[in-house]
Parts: sequence; C-alpha cells; structure tokens
Amino acid sequence: MKSFSQEKGLILDETTRRKFDYYFYEAVNAKTLGKYDEAFDLLQHCHSIDSTNASVLVELGAYYSSLEEKNTALDYFRKAVKYDPKNYYYNMILAGLSKELDLKEEVIEIYNYLLKTYPDKVELYFELANVYGDNGELDKAIQSLDTLQKYTGVSDAITLNKFRLYNMMDKKERAFEEIQSVIDKNPDNIRYKLLMGDLYLQDNQSEKALTYYDQAKLIDPDDPSLILSMVNYYEKTNNRTAATEELQKAITSSKMEVDTKLQLLARYIAVLRQGRQDIKTANPLFESMFEQHPNNSQINMMYGDVLLLQEDKKGAMEQFEIYAKDNPTDPAGYEQMLRIALPDTNALDKVVEITETGIKNIPTAPQFYFYLGLAKFQQKKYKEALSIYEKGLANAEFQSPMIESDFYGQIGDINHFLKNNTVAFENYEKALKLNPQNLPVLNNYSYYLSLERKNLDKAEQMSGITIKAEPTNPTYLDTYGWILFEQGAYTMAKIYIEKAIEYGKDDPSAEVLEHYGDVLAVTGDTEKAVEQWKKAKELGSDSKTLNKKIRRKEYIKE
Repeated sequence: MKSFSQEKGLILDETTRRKFDYYFYEAVNAKTLGKYDEAFDLLQHCHSIDSTNASVLVELGAYYSSLEEKNTALDYFRKAVKYDPKNYYYNMILAGLSKELDLKEEVIEIYNYLLKTYPDKVELYFELANVYGDNGELDKAIQSLDTLQKYTGVSDAITLNKFRLYNMMDKKERAFEEIQSVIDKNPDNIRYKLLMGDLYLQDNQSEKALTYYDQAKLIDPDDPSLILSMVNYYEKTNNRTAATEELQKAITSSKMEVDTKLQLLARYIAVLRQGRQDIKTANPLFESMFEQHPNNSQINMMYGDVLLLQEDKKGAMEQFEIYAKDNPTDPAGYEQMLRIALPDTNALDKVVEITETGIKNIPTAPQFYFYLGLAKFQQKKYKEALSIYEKGLANAEFQSPMIESDFYGQIGDINHFLKNNTVAFENYEKALKLNPQNLPVLNNYSYYLSLERKNLDKAEQMSGITIKAEPTNPTYLDTYGWILFEQGAYTMAKIYIEKAIEYGKDDPSAEVLEHYGDVLAVTGDTEKAVEQWKKAKELGSDSKTLNKKIRRKEYIKE
C-alpha cells in the first residue's frame, strides 16, 4: 500500500446515479433478507456501473472474504481505501485482513496513517503496539504505549503491555521498574501493589511477592483481591493449611461479592481434593453462604456438585431441584438431576418428571425429548415414546445434525420393535443422511436387514463401518458375523462371532451365544453348537427356534 492519497472516482450523470443507487439499495435489502446470491449479483452490477464506489468495493470484498478468497477480498478493500482514504471503517477492515494475511508492514502503515487522521482513537495505539511487537519492533511498540499513556494516563492494560514487552526484550528489571513507577505515583492504590506481587509470584520470586502483599495489607487487609493473591501465594509455596485458612476467612467475609466467594469455594474444594482431604469440610462453608445469600441459587448448584462428589445423591438432587425451580429456563438444573436419575433403573418416573418439566419450560431443548422418549420406551409405553421423538423433531432446535440423527435412529428402533420395518428403515435412512457415521443406527439397520435376509451387501457395508470404528465392540462384531453367516461365509462368520464372545465375556449375550451355536452347527461341530444353545437358553433367550435346535441338534432358520 504505497499511498493514501485519494484517487478520483467516476462522475456519474444524474440518470446513471439514480440507476446505481437503486441497484445498491436493492443489494443492501437482499443482504438484510439473507438473499446473499441475489445481493452479490446486484453488487456486481453496481460495480459494472461504478467501479470506483468504495461502499460497493467493501461489500464485494466482504463477500470474497467469506468465500475464503482472501487475496481477492484484499484487492477490493485496497481499492475501497484508495477511493475513500479517510474512511476509518474501511481502513480498519483492510488492516484486519492484512493482519490475517500476515502483511505486518501494511498494517503498521495503515495504523500510523489513521493515527495522524484520528489521534483521539486510543484503540489504535494498542493495535499499533501489538503489530510492532509481532513484527519484532519492540522499542516502537513501547513508544506507541508511551504516547497512549500521555492521552489516557496510567492504566492496568498499558502497564501490563509494557511489562510484557520489556520481558520480551529480556529487560526484566526494567519491566518491574515500569510497575514500580506506577506504584510510586499511586502509593495508596492497593491494586498496583497486588499487581506487582502477582507478577513477582508468576516470576517465582515469592519473597518479593510477599513484600508487596504485606504492603497491600497495610492499605486494606480484607480486600478480596488481596485474599485471592494470598491464596495463590500459599499454594505456590506449598502451604495448603494457610491457603485453606485464607479461603475460609474470605468465604465468611461480608465484604466479598458472592460471585467471588463462589470462585473461592471452587478453589477451596480443589485444594481439598488435591490434598486428598475430606470434601465434607466444605459443607459448613456452604451453610454459611446460604445464611448470607439465601436467594442465590448458584450456591445450590455448586453445593449439589459437591454433594455428588460425596456420593450424597439424595442431597444433591434436592439442591438441583431448588436451582431448577429458581431458574426454570436454564437447562443445567434439569441436566444435573438427570445425571443422578438416568443410571437408576428404578427412577424412570423421576426421569419422566424431570424431562416433562424441562420440555414445558424449554420446549426447544432436544435432550429432554430424547430422555423422555427413552424413559417411556423403558416403561413399555412404545407409542408414547414414538410420539415424543416426533414432537422433538417438530419443536426442538438442533445445534448439531448428529443429535437430530439420533432422534431418527430412535424412531427407527421403535418402529422395528412395533414391527413396522418399512417405516423403521425409512427413518434409518434419514438418520444416516444427517450423520453417515451414526454407529448404533448403522448396526441396527444392518442387523435388521440381515434378519429379513435382504440387501445383505448393503448390510455388510454398513456393519463394516461400525467394526472399523469400534473393533472391540461385541455387539458390532456379532452383527457383522451374522451378516457373513447369512451370506454363507461361515468360516469368517465364526471368527467374528468368536471375537464378539471374547470381548463380551464380562456380560455374555444370549443372542450372540445362539449365533455362535448356529455357525458351529453349519460348520459341523454339533456337540459344541448344542452347548452354546443351552448357554443361550440359561441366559433367558426368547428365540422361537432355540428349543427345536437343542432337541434336533441342528440349525433351524427362523
């Protein structure tokens, strides 16, 4: 970018100007309505009428940038600035893209030009200092910050940036002198003494850090930031007892904001866990917090988490219920309750209660439809479960196609259970269109196809994806083995079903054992086949042909 001098644009006659304005405003309207292709076409038409209009050039540059055609976008932005050099907005857009493309010298040139034109734009000094720093021109970066400090006075941001730059220059003492000069000018400001202490602590100079913390105590021994700094100091010097005492003191203080206390409580619990101390030590502090802040349900949420760590599920549930009641449109409360209820097979009614309340208050949250449908299915209310998943698809807002895919997968599974295989397979197809790697859907779809003995090549292909993704999953291995069996590849089927038995030995499946018996029978090992069928029967198999297989000692197709 060699020059910021303005080049003259085209001078349009009145008729052409009106025509240009019409198409430009149409482009803006189309963009506002989300009709981006139409807006792009209109902007190109505007550009054909007046190729020097900076507004059009910037808009086209933005389009090319969104299409990842960065160099084309850069060309348009440069032209926009050429025809309207004093436009702050256009220059900042050009600087932003130039920075993205690592054109540091161009960025520096733009910021310096803008500072001459807009000396009151203090953010430019920071931007210029940062780009000088990135370009290795650290002295110039510091000069930019010095100039800024003349305009704005001392600030934490400027001081810290200068501290960072001096450290980059390996001028550590000069870095600390920068902070000290601010302290000297503001001797009664506790914030700068704490800042100096914290920086010394980060630099592993604990003794010097403590000197500044002691100075801060003389100003205000109960300052919340001082307490946080002392906690850090004690943790850094491995004095956990003192850190704990400091935390307890802070949490019971009436001067500290509740959000800061919650942060400290989280730190306190972390200290207890690191030291393998009893987490119940924290419980009285929560009681103190409830007394001081009886209407702050964030305390209930955190206390619930702590009670879960103590395996007090009942107490945790009570805390999460309070939180959910006070924050009915926040999914976090319901989700924490589900964490407790879902693993408990006797808590299906509770799962239903939680998810129905969640749907009532947050009708767009897909997770509550999902778990409600699951609970209804486990309660053997299959049509209700199906209806819930369908309502979820109609009402929920899916942040990911993978979650939506799971809904279609569940609808497919329920329809198969209800013997509506045609509908089931249609929903599996929808699920896989959204997420081609949905392993449970791939497994179930391929297995049910094999049971119907149709589309076995497609079934083998889908099942093959699952065993590549999870080669030790016994369910997926059994499905693949069974498809091979139906294809007549008995030797390979035996290998995969044996793997399924090996990886599933801790939780043997009647279905897998029956399949193993079937493959043994057709490969001539009748006695061992009968043995496997009997094991399947002992595990409660509901196979219609199992008893006949055992009695006749032969494989019988269902």
